[in-house]
Amino acid sequence: MQLEITVLVETPPRLQTNHGWITPFASAFTPAAQISVMTSDKTAPVTPDMSVEVDDVDAAYAVMRDSGAEIVHPLQDEEWGVRRFFVRDPSGRVVNVLGHR
Repeated sequence: MQLEITVLVETPPRLQTNHGWITPFASAFTPAAQISVMTSDKTAPVTPDMSVEVDDVDAAYAVMRDSGAEIVHPLQDEEWGVRRFFVRDPSGRVVNVLGHR
């Protein structure tokens, strides 16, 4: 199965806060639509391959934990305003699952 993703880029996207290790950009028209460039992770042992924001990160964590998925980084609150955990998907990719506080 192949997944095709089309990204529409506004000119220019709006730079959010640059933390030095992650630089998020947001849509000027739809601020919730964001893409981030990450060079490393500040608090985790690995750099995730992708991030997914969910409405209820605690519920997502419970589902992943109860299913036996490999939790790579535990559920925790981060100083920059997110609550998150990392899980390894079946193909070995590390996914950062997060919610804003």
